[in-house]
Amino acid sequence: SFTMNTYLFLYDLMQFCGHSWIFTNMIIRFMSFGKDSLADTFYSIGLVMRLCQLLSILEILHILIGIDKSRLFPRFLQITERIIVLFVVINSQEEVQGKYIVCVLFFLWNLLDVVRYTYNMLSRTGIYYPPLTWLHFSLCILLYPLSVLAKAFAICVSLPYFESFGTYSIKLPFPFAFSIHFPYVLKTYLLVLFIGMCFIIQNLFSERKAHLGTGNIKKKRS
Repeated sequence: SFTMNTYLFLYDLMQFCGHSWIFTNMIIRFMSFGKDSLADTFYSIGLVMRLCQLLSILEILHILIGIDKSRLFPRFLQITERIIVLFVVINSQEEVQGKYIVCVLFFLWNLLDVVRYTYNMLSRTGIYYPPLTWLHFSLCILLYPLSVLAKAFAICVSLPYFESFGTYSIKLPFPFAFSIHFPYVLKTYLLVLFIGMCFIIQNLFSERKAHLGTGNIKKKRS
């Protein structure tokens, strides 16, 4: 309906503005301060980044109630990956927040999202630019594996801090004699992360084939 389409357009616009601000801020800071800007990336843009990622949870709801026709499971995996890495790994360990890998990860995320939300906004209004369509469905295939590697590296960097501080590790008292060592949970999640990557890349190739076929582009342009 027109109301739902307007709502989705405004949602994409909000996300576009947020990610564009982050992306532009990162570039300007790097051009102004060089490598010195990388260490405090999280402190300068972390709040807006967290707000954008929390807002992205609505995309799961959009699919569930049927106003967005995207596939649920791949989108769910992509959103939960970011939420876990951003809030559980990076946000909980101050020592990790100053690492260069955080800047690399944020750069990849925001580059992908600026393109994605630009494409989404225009498509809501029935506007399709073949170069933007090609970029949207091609860039993610290249950058998503890189972002997964960056996530995995961020998790590996955080492991010594989770070991020493015992963050999120739980040891239940007698008579349960049961404990959860959180670094082991993260190491297990690394395996899940790469298995999910294979599934999502397969889905990205399927979407690219569906949207970049010659017949589909001609139909959209007409």
